[in-house]
Amino acid sequence: MAAGAIPMAYQTTPSSPDWLNKGDNAWQMTSATLVGLQSMPGLVILYGSIVKKKWAINSAFMALYAFAAVWICWVIWAYNMSFGDRLLPFWGKARPALGQSFLVAQSELTATAIRYHNGSVEAPMLKPLYPVATMVYFQCMFASITVIILAGSLLGRMNIKAWMAFVPLWITFSYTVCAFSLWGGGFLFQWGVIDYSGGYVIHLSSGIAGLTAAYWVGPRSASDRERFPPNNILLVLAGAGLLWLGWTGFNGGDPYSANIDSSMAVLNTHICASTSLLVWTILDVSFFGKPSVIGAVQGMITGLVCITPGAGLVQGWAAIVMGILSGSIPWYTMMVLHKKWSFMQRIDDTLGVFHTHAVAGFLGGATTGLFAEPILCSLFLSIPDSKGAFYGGAGGSQFGKQIAGALFVTAWNIVITSIICVVISLILPLRIADQELLIGDDAVHGEEAYAIWAEGELNDITHHNESTHSGVSVGVTQNV
Repeated sequence: MAAGAIPMAYQTTPSSPDWLNKGDNAWQMTSATLVGLQSMPGLVILYGSIVKKKWAINSAFMALYAFAAVWICWVIWAYNMSFGDRLLPFWGKARPALGQSFLVAQSELTATAIRYHNGSVEAPMLKPLYPVATMVYFQCMFASITVIILAGSLLGRMNIKAWMAFVPLWITFSYTVCAFSLWGGGFLFQWGVIDYSGGYVIHLSSGIAGLTAAYWVGPRSASDRERFPPNNILLVLAGAGLLWLGWTGFNGGDPYSANIDSSMAVLNTHICASTSLLVWTILDVSFFGKPSVIGAVQGMITGLVCITPGAGLVQGWAAIVMGILSGSIPWYTMMVLHKKWSFMQRIDDTLGVFHTHAVAGFLGGATTGLFAEPILCSLFLSIPDSKGAFYGGAGGSQFGKQIAGALFVTAWNIVITSIICVVISLILPLRIADQELLIGDDAVHGEEAYAIWAEGELNDITHHNESTHSGVSVGVTQNV
């Protein structure tokens, strides 16, 4: 190669324009895939194994269906409602993300430009150095996991047909609003509310919406509420492992670049998660005399959720503090407060998503308002001079902004989720019929997770007569 010549890897071609940063593009697609693996197969495995055996298929399928349904909603209308041109202060304009000319162009989040009151530009719009197709992929994975997390509140009793209607409606009228408001350039973004990677958009939203939907759907059967043991704790750990390591892409991909802030986000993510898991386990041992594997997984999740709003914005010591808080406060709300509060007792939140995601997400957002470090903020945020209250000066107002942002997300999800559930209930029952609740997967899907004699099959035999259950195997059900 002649001296001074540009290496072929960096030469401009139709498939490699001069604005494309190959490193950023590769990292962004890798991050998107890591987030996707958290859902499929991560939460599919976790949900299918953490529930009672007779609900393994149904729980896993709820996650699988949501993953596929969100993809279609996302590319036809929801991506641009979340990250496109402004329609309202809290909503983008709906249009497809399917055309070649749109997808191969450089990614632009057009509504994210920050302007002074006189209309002049204070900070330009975000323009990552990769194509729109990469951004559509990355953000779709976040939309998918949000509604799958929500499903954790409804396992073991929601009518699968009602769930199939719920997913596209909730993505359209709830998720897109929160995503545009906080990430896409909406009013909370412009005001300076910080949500680095989804503490509010994903976790607070899914936790509040899950609790609200659980209220409208109603509880599991009495026997399931009394006894609901996991059918395979080792597979729970496998799903949890995919969730934990996948969070590397979850938080590491949100600077939209493979830069130093991405590295900080990844490191803080694992520091906080580890601290939270240890604190939750210590509390279990201190109060119940033995460590719980399921408890450790819950502590891991609360730590991952808590660091998410500020992953690349806080120092390592703050990540430890946030881990201590996320391992103790959600533990208290789940293990103590929930059992004393009669209102919470009336709502059957199957996996405690309110505690692990809503409480931890709010906690993370609030503590980000305290601990966001000025230099790290300057590496990521569009709003100049952003910092947490711990650093004094104008940072004192950041904590108040974080609380106000959380209140908007909470109120919106309560109202919209309630409306969606009521509308669906006019057409389809939200809850599985009582007789089918006794049977589980075999009644709902004609399949069972394990081809052995067990409670679902026993109940199935007592429920079906000879004309409807002739002795021929249905799905994976084995007739003994």
